[in-house]
Amino acid sequence: MTALGQVAVASAQAVPWPSAAAVHAVTRELRDRPPLVDLASCTALRARLADAARGRALVLQAGDCAEMFHEVTPHATERKCAQLELLGQAMTGRTGLPAVLIGRMAGQFAKPRSYATEPGPDGVPIPVYRGDAVNSAAPDPLARVADPRRMLAAYTHSAAVLDHLSARRAAVPVWASHEALLPEYEEPLVRQEHGTRYAASGHLLWVGERTRSVRGPQVRLLADVANPVGVKLGPGTSAAAIIELVEALDPRREPERLVLITRLGRDRVREVLPGLAAAVAATGARPVWLCDPVHGNTIRLADGRKTRVVPHLVAEVRDFVAVLTAAGLHPAGLHLESSPDQVTECVDEVEDLSGAGPVLPWYASACDPRLNPGQAVRVTRAFLDAFTRPAVVRP
Repeated sequence: MTALGQVAVASAQAVPWPSAAAVHAVTRELRDRPPLVDLASCTALRARLADAARGRALVLQAGDCAEMFHEVTPHATERKCAQLELLGQAMTGRTGLPAVLIGRMAGQFAKPRSYATEPGPDGVPIPVYRGDAVNSAAPDPLARVADPRRMLAAYTHSAAVLDHLSARRAAVPVWASHEALLPEYEEPLVRQEHGTRYAASGHLLWVGERTRSVRGPQVRLLADVANPVGVKLGPGTSAAAIIELVEALDPRREPERLVLITRLGRDRVREVLPGLAAAVAATGARPVWLCDPVHGNTIRLADGRKTRVVPHLVAEVRDFVAVLTAAGLHPAGLHLESSPDQVTECVDEVEDLSGAGPVLPWYASACDPRLNPGQAVRVTRAFLDAFTRPAVVRP
């Protein structure tokens, strides 16, 4: 995709707020609220990520596709943390390397969308659901009107999750991350400590495939803060684009600064990843490389729902590890959309897509399909199998 094309895609994610005055009132209030995280905790995560960049640790970043306000409870947060810890223990047990656990939580309330509208219950288009920080998932035209005051609710619910994370007595900390999709939310929460600017909305923020333009507001925001930052890289990412991103986000080439999250699709990893890895290596950067095997392997069903097939995810994970290992780089871990609940949003085998299509009786996600606990274990095990017994990449 050209630079202008990427800017256009990023611009398409701008929320159609009905009132600029209402947005300004919310941003003023956010500026007056306390920071959700402090600089010391963000710096501590950077130190852990530096180990991962140098091959001395692994990373698991996982959680909901989109958090929902009504699901934010101490019990739900603890179950999500327990799932992260279980998968992290598997990583450490197989490799001897410590696992850095990062949740898609405490801020993952906004979602990029491919279309501005979707069919309502009567077939008439209604505004698309953009996450609880913007509008409601209820399929009603009025509920789908963007409401800036929802960003204040997102702050409150994020604070509740972070309070729980801080109060936990587990030996392994869980860090909070989310996509920095809404500049209207993120910019007012930038704070300064000891002369250092940082994003106080979460420990690690990332830009998505649709918003990674260096000319877009999301990348400009992250370039100006001291947090560790992530970038999603789809199969259309060019060498020139990734070099621009490294220059913008990691100008000092700090190994704890940049997390590159590939989401290429199982059929494109061996074609695309070698060139991206070579381009990054040529810059002198030492990022943390993570594999997001879910987003490039999404299938839309006849009823409009999306699903993912676990063997497709396994194939991408194996190729990710093989390519980076062959390049002399450290495949540092995984980025997953997962749930601690026994949801049936992804399917276990390719054969489940045959015939009339899969039966997905418990589909609770507000947006994209998540792995249930057994499926998350299966994908993590595939990563560990490949990591401990790396395959040779042949031309």
